[in-house]
Amino acid sequence: MKSVKMLMMAALTILSVTVVGQQAKSDSAKMSMHKMGQKTMYTCSMHPEVTSDKPGKCPKCGMDLVKVKKEKSKPMAMKMYSCSMHPEVTSDKPGKCPKCGMDLTEVKAKKQ
Repeated sequence: MKSVKMLMMAALTILSVTVVGQQAKSDSAKMSMHKMGQKTMYTCSMHPEVTSDKPGKCPKCGMDLVKVKKEKSKPMAMKMYSCSMHPEVTSDKPGKCPKCGMDLTEVKAKKQ
């Protein structure tokens, strides 16, 4: 009876150590992924598929690797055009009003 209890205690200890070890490994991987997202990256201007986390030379052509610029996404401002005589007539490109033939003028966006 004592040996069964000892065996169960040993199995439980091994299981808990394994679970804690796996959690630590997972946390470490998440941390390095987070750091990678903030790392400066370099690429070849002739071969954009070549990337590196440090400056150097392109293995394909020998050119210096250049720093990759992080682009900030801007909301696209879509221009709208309307007829000054018929404001219900709108278009996403300049042209003529189908009702009166006047040029469509750009509608200025309202400031919020």
